[in-house]
Amino acid sequence: MTEGMTVKELHEVVVRFSGDSGDGMQLAGNIFSTISATEGNGISTFPDYPADIRAPQGSLTGVSGYQVHVGDDVDEVLTPGDKCDVLVAMNAAALKTQIKFAKPTATIIIDTNSFKETDLKKAEFRGYDYLEELGIDRDRVVACPITNMVKEALKDSGLTMKAILKSRNMFALGIVCWLFNRNLELGREFLRKKFAKKPQVAEANIAVLEAGWNYGEHTQASVPHTYRIETHHKHPGRYMDITGNKATAYGLIAATEKAGLQLYLGSYPITPATDILHELAKHKSLGVITVQAEDELAACASAIGASFAGALGVTSTSGPGICLKSEAMNLAVMDELPLVVIDVQRGGPSTGLPTKAEQTDLLQVLFGRNGESPMPVIAPKSPTDCFTAAYWACKIAVEHVTPVVLLSDAFIANGSAAWRLPTDNDLMPIHPQYATEAQRGHYTPYERDPKTMARYWAIPGTQGYEHILGGLEKDGATGEISNDPDNHNRMVHLRREKVQRIEVPDLQVEGDADDADLLIVGWGGTYGHLYAAMEALQAQGKRVALAHFEFINPLPKNTADVLRRYKKVVVCEQNLGQLATWLRANIDGFAPLQYNEVKGQPFKVEELVNYLFAQ
Repeated sequence: MTEGMTVKELHEVVVRFSGDSGDGMQLAGNIFSTISATEGNGISTFPDYPADIRAPQGSLTGVSGYQVHVGDDVDEVLTPGDKCDVLVAMNAAALKTQIKFAKPTATIIIDTNSFKETDLKKAEFRGYDYLEELGIDRDRVVACPITNMVKEALKDSGLTMKAILKSRNMFALGIVCWLFNRNLELGREFLRKKFAKKPQVAEANIAVLEAGWNYGEHTQASVPHTYRIETHHKHPGRYMDITGNKATAYGLIAATEKAGLQLYLGSYPITPATDILHELAKHKSLGVITVQAEDELAACASAIGASFAGALGVTSTSGPGICLKSEAMNLAVMDELPLVVIDVQRGGPSTGLPTKAEQTDLLQVLFGRNGESPMPVIAPKSPTDCFTAAYWACKIAVEHVTPVVLLSDAFIANGSAAWRLPTDNDLMPIHPQYATEAQRGHYTPYERDPKTMARYWAIPGTQGYEHILGGLEKDGATGEISNDPDNHNRMVHLRREKVQRIEVPDLQVEGDADDADLLIVGWGGTYGHLYAAMEALQAQGKRVALAHFEFINPLPKNTADVLRRYKKVVVCEQNLGQLATWLRANIDGFAPLQYNEVKGQPFKVEELVNYLFAQ
């Protein structure tokens, strides 16, 4: 530590990295997150990608951001934060578009080499004094010629100038690591692993990371203190920084291993779900089969074929892919086969906002198919909860022989958090609903368990269990094709009843559960923001509770009792009221207030608090 510098302990800090989409801000943020999680801190991240595939360099539409919230308690870091304490802006466009996400007291790190006249014009600044124009206090700015210093650090590296400039993100990361007393050795390990096949690139990035640290160390970077975030309330176990998509993949693997099944993923690449395909493709050693199909329909149909053959079929997509898969999803409903359909929601209809997060697919997965086509729907609430939700989806699919929708979203899928790895003892047992030995020789495909109404799953090719499945309606007794109206009516009711009989955990109420004046209701990836809003309101003396839905179809059995317990209920969603509509349809006389935003961005806790306080 430089002589005269003091170290100030913080409970939490929010850092936002921003620059052109090719500047490596996601990598810098990911490394900082990984270092923090490895040191035992709680983290919550928000990668904010531009929707433009190839936006012009230095343009306002091409800015990529990565925000990470680091705290001293793993269990209390629930959101990536409303606004940041430190903003890294690698160019003029990044500063202009991202300053709104910075607190008035934030430290701002900029690369002065990217604020030339041409850069300012691209960013649509009116003049040359960009700090004055944005109302930024110069004393808050760490102005560093990052590009020039990176060129100097790597002048003898043998790398091309293009490769050298790609490492500028590591210089900024080095400054941030110095500012918060992060362990550089963890960063070195990360880079050597990431660029294992390109050791020259790895060592160049490490050299630049160290140069950024040294710049802060030797110049004190115009700040009065450096900071440290100590870990409190440590829970024994092995931890890792994990994204929601990776946690989903791990949950699928764990469930199929527990059930003694082979995992098959049929998928077509689509933002923001593609990483599930990428991750599962790495685990062939566990018997995982992945197929990148020619389109969404083929991907889903191949997964159905895998389930028919005795594996657990999974298909992953986003909302536009659900539209294309729906015909095949209906086939899985008619055939009553185990299938997990993963919908990682993104913003807008059509192409819309492919890199942004919304909750706008709920009614689509509940009703967006022809005919009466009921499916269970599960929505994870955080990146780490994606593991549990995926595990539950598999369990329900194979025990109740039904397709299941896992409804994630871009915020939690791309975001990350510190995750404690479960042991085998932590995992629920899974018992596939196989046909019994007593049925051998007289098996029919739609004979059902009288308690769950789930049909028995017979693996093709097994002697004594010969049967036919298909998309045409079948007789419930014989399995033969049937056009009988009474049979069709009976089968429609049976398929619905089967879903309704699935046992899911009760709806939990947090906060002032017994005497709240206001109940906040949400679902999916908004949990952290709603919980933080509840705590903020409690700190102001309000009696507030939170009920957050993860199981949406079937609804928990105590749903009506919970929602009728409170005089005032506000349903908060990133849509125009889809869960509120579903709850009204299922609970007589339920008339909640609504808070709805559809911005492609997570809720702002401050805005939630202001609205809810007024209710």
